[in-house]
Amino acid sequence: MSAPEQDVVVVRPRKVLIAAVTGAVLIVGLFVAIAVVLRTVQTGVFFRFADQVALVLLGLFIAGGLLLVARPRVRADTEGIEVRNILLTRYLPWSLVERVAFPDGASWARLDLPDDEYLPVLAIQAVDGERAVEAIAKVRALHARHRSSS
Repeated sequence: MSAPEQDVVVVRPRKVLIAAVTGAVLIVGLFVAIAVVLRTVQTGVFFRFADQVALVLLGLFIAGGLLLVARPRVRADTEGIEVRNILLTRYLPWSLVERVAFPDGASWARLDLPDDEYLPVLAIQAVDGERAVEAIAKVRALHARHRSSS
C-alpha cells in the first residue's frame, strides 16, 4: 500500500549538485587536456599512450568521487523517512524519529533519534536557502502528522 503523492516528499540538494557536476566536468576536461598536451610538449620525459590513458582514468575516478557529494536524497512519506547520504542509505519509521532538527549554524538538517543519537540529512542543506526551509517544513509536517496519529 503506497502513500498518496501529496504525502511523499523527495528532496535533493540543489547547489551542491550544480557545484559537483561543474567540478567533475572541469576535472575530466583538465585531465584530458593534460593527457593530450603531455604527448606533444617536450618535458624531458617520454610519455606513452598508456600514461595518457592512466591520466584520463585518474581524472574520471576523481570526478566520480566528487559526484558522490551530489548523491544525498531524502524520501519521506506517512510511514517513515529514507535518508540517502554520501555512502549509506537508512530507512527509519517515524516512530524512531524523535525530532526533525535544523540546529542554528548547522550546514544541514538532522534527525534526532533515541539515546542522544542523530542522523545527518545531507539532502537538506543551508546553502539551498528557501528551498531548504520548504523541505524541512514538509518533512516536519509528515513527522508531526505521524506523532499526532500515534
